[in-house]
Amino acid sequence: MTVRARIAGALTVALALTAAACSSPPPEGPQLTVGTTSGQVHGLATASAREFLGVRYALAPTGERRWTAPQPAPAPAGVVDATRPGARCSQGTQAAGTSEDCLFLNVTTPRDQAPGERLPVMVWWHGGGYTSGSGADYDAQRLASRGHVVVVTVNYRLGVFGYLGLPGLAGSGNFGFADQLAATHWAKDNAAAFGGDPGNLTVFGESAGGMSACALLTSPQAAGLVQRVAISSGSCFLNWPAGGLFPGVPAQTPYTSLATDQADGVVTANQLGCTGSGALQCLRRLPADKLLPVSTAFSDHLAYGTDLLPENPPDAVRAGRIARIPVLSGGNHDEARSFMGGAAMADPSSITEATYPQLVRAAFGVRAADVLREYPLQRFPTPVEAFSTVITDAAWSCPTLAGNQALARTTKVFPYEFAESHAPNVNQVNVPGMAQGAAHATDTPYLFDLGGKNLLTDPAQARLGERMVGYWSGFARTGTPAAPGAADIVPGTATSTSVLSLTAAGGNVVDSGSDHHCGFWPRNP
Repeated sequence: MTVRARIAGALTVALALTAAACSSPPPEGPQLTVGTTSGQVHGLATASAREFLGVRYALAPTGERRWTAPQPAPAPAGVVDATRPGARCSQGTQAAGTSEDCLFLNVTTPRDQAPGERLPVMVWWHGGGYTSGSGADYDAQRLASRGHVVVVTVNYRLGVFGYLGLPGLAGSGNFGFADQLAATHWAKDNAAAFGGDPGNLTVFGESAGGMSACALLTSPQAAGLVQRVAISSGSCFLNWPAGGLFPGVPAQTPYTSLATDQADGVVTANQLGCTGSGALQCLRRLPADKLLPVSTAFSDHLAYGTDLLPENPPDAVRAGRIARIPVLSGGNHDEARSFMGGAAMADPSSITEATYPQLVRAAFGVRAADVLREYPLQRFPTPVEAFSTVITDAAWSCPTLAGNQALARTTKVFPYEFAESHAPNVNQVNVPGMAQGAAHATDTPYLFDLGGKNLLTDPAQARLGERMVGYWSGFARTGTPAAPGAADIVPGTATSTSVLSLTAAGGNVVDSGSDHHCGFWPRNP
């Protein structure tokens, strides 16, 4: 198993719904059978919410529908059970509970919603490097009830199933993105049935989900679909130098040209014995478990130069060719500690005092000497923390700042940084001498209960969770991320480097550019 798979596996937790949580409501309780374009669906009630789980939004993308655009599913006769999640999309080693037939979503509403009330709808696109995860990993009861919003979490095709490209294959490199858009259209079309406002949709996502959400801003096909976008650790401007995701991994960005995606698809097809004009049909005949070993080759392979994404999203942002809707955008203070910490756990010899200069040279070439002077090893408690800081600044934080400044030239953007150093260790990364910090994905348990469990057991962490739920739900409601009794996240500008830092101690404005040495790093690598 690759280190990236270990990290993604640690982030991808199982959703456990107990029989007690599914107890029948009294007769005067909430309506649990709802009419949708997917038919009559019957959900369940918990103490704080209604849940409609495993609702199909598209036909199974199997057989001849493998690598085609998502197709709406006809409404079946009768009432469909919606009390448990649908299958996760094929990933990893095709463990139990995964399937190509996976285009399901989950709807959560607050139980105390008044009759006739129309709530903001928040559509969650999960992370996982475009190769792992599912909507049901993110229990939205707390967000829905405390934020008083409707939350929709979605599955989308992953890896080779979601991002394969081949010459002549319509939709190449965009199948997962097309699923995300189709699920969001479903949420809009069915919002009113769940007490949501179809004219007030927010797409929000983290990591690969955030990168997809940023891409949505640039997609002509998504024009008018949503009213706001929230991006966590997923700026269009992210870019990783060689070894910047993990030691030995080539340089990459969140997006790939259609030509590159199709060329990689041909190589993959050849590896699987599918060649020439019959390659596509050959690949469609292969069982899923034969395709899964090559699935990680299509991480960060959301293709541009397509109908859905005509141009590279960062180029579109720079040129102002984006939807003019409010954007909430930020990242985590210590993003790379998740990845470099995982690499060091898998191979303690990968990041050491001896290899640190080598890693910097591999990543930054002729600038390596300057980088080593800017980030001298003796300034850090461990080499792992030193290299994590370099990559966080160069590949995550400064590109996020530059991306927010570019967005601010065209639309209103609210910049923040999650900086809570005692967040739950969702990555299960433990490196001697290095604190976890606000590592990648450690912000997710503040909005969601991962695997159905509230990980915010400390009162100070729970209060931060309340503030973050307030910011995100307030943004969905009005376009301004305001939480009761908390400091405002104020709009950024094309030159400002200030962000609101989110910690358990409270929110305060910090100079992100100075903190992350952004004056040292080139703006548009």
